[in-house]
Amino acid sequence: MAAAQGRLSDGTGGMDDAKEAGEGERHSHSTAPAAFRAAVEALRAGRLRPQIEVEQTKAPQRLAPYAYALEAAVVDGDQDLADGRLVLLHDPAGHDAWRGTFRLVTLVRAELEPEMAADPLLPEVCWSWLTGAFQARGLSYGEPSGTVTRASSHYFGGLSERPAASQIEIRASWTPREGLGGVPDTAGHLASWCDLLAQIAGLPPAGPGDASVVTLPQRRDPQSR
Repeated sequence: MAAAQGRLSDGTGGMDDAKEAGEGERHSHSTAPAAFRAAVEALRAGRLRPQIEVEQTKAPQRLAPYAYALEAAVVDGDQDLADGRLVLLHDPAGHDAWRGTFRLVTLVRAELEPEMAADPLLPEVCWSWLTGAFQARGLSYGEPSGTVTRASSHYFGGLSERPAASQIEIRASWTPREGLGGVPDTAGHLASWCDLLAQIAGLPPAGPGDASVVTLPQRRDPQSR
């Protein structure tokens, strides 16, 4: 796959939910529910492939009482091969549509090579990469939903010298099953999400020891509305 067209933080893409984020109120990390604090700490301590750069970003504040967000890019030299955003939502009172108290929401995107973009089964294959990443790590989840969008751009007039370009975009959400203390395995779901990023970027499977500890910038506390 070719390089992605800029980071999500550039304002050139992102989840519709994130566009609705307002200023709202913020709770300090110390006053958030214990289950949410534990889930966030597991995300912050994630072990990821060195080609994947991850940092904290502003979380949407109107979707749940508590939210925490990360953005990531798969980097090869000076090229971004794919990028994405992952949001952890938490409602201690539970949510009927989620069938749980936690929800993960994501956007992943990458440019496509022309021959791959023409594959009629591409949307089904991309969705299987997401669910297959969960299965490969033995993760339990429920209520998955989402879309896979394939888009093509053709240039004319003063832009006619540019080659045609195609992009794939996966938007999805799912409920991670809660374990001891009501805390889901967010570290495992982060690793699976990064597996999806690597696969859509065209990276080979990670070998033993092909990981590094990612230290996330502590730019803000988990947010609440």
